[in-house]
Amino acid sequence: MPPVDAACRLRLAAAPTLALMAWISAVGSPGMALCSAAPAFLPINDMALMYALMSLFHLSPWLKFLSAHAQRSKTPVTQTEGD
Repeated sequence: MPPVDAACRLRLAAAPTLALMAWISAVGSPGMALCSAAPAFLPINDMALMYALMSLFHLSPWLKFLSAHAQRSKTPVTQTEGD
């Protein structure tokens, strides 16, 4: 596997991994928010919010990948004689 291909795969792995970590943090025990002294204004803890935001910020490789995939699927396939 070329290094460029490995880097692309690693970039695509970030958003789903962070989304999973956000979900795990959100459904975890409610007493996990040890660092927060202020009352929570969201129904999720601080770590889940951080992971969810990080997942959103890492969506751009997925958007580029899906856009390129859509462009490839719209490209007509021309068949020459003998194919």
